[in-house]
Amino acid sequence: MTVYVDDAVHPWRGERWAHLLADTLDELHAFAARLGIPRRAFQNRTSGAHYDVTAALRERAIALGAMPISRHRDRALVRAVIDNARRQGRGLAP
Repeated sequence: MTVYVDDAVHPWRGERWAHLLADTLDELHAFAARLGIPRRAFQNRTSGAHYDVTAALRERAIALGAMPISRHRDRALVRAVIDNARRQGRGLAP
């Protein structure tokens, strides 16, 4: 099982943000807890189940073992990870 963090760092509220995703929701929630992210920050969307993370938390996530993925270099992998997150967001994936 793997946790992923993308490099799509978007500006919002004076910070730059990325997305934390995982192969399973249990793994995603456990990893977010390790980062100190409260469960209420979970984005259970049909566009994809994820947590938003600041650029600083992205670096910490990588240090803790999250796999960095790039929308520019890893297109097939990113597409597969996002498709899985969409299934999770719809409640279709275990």
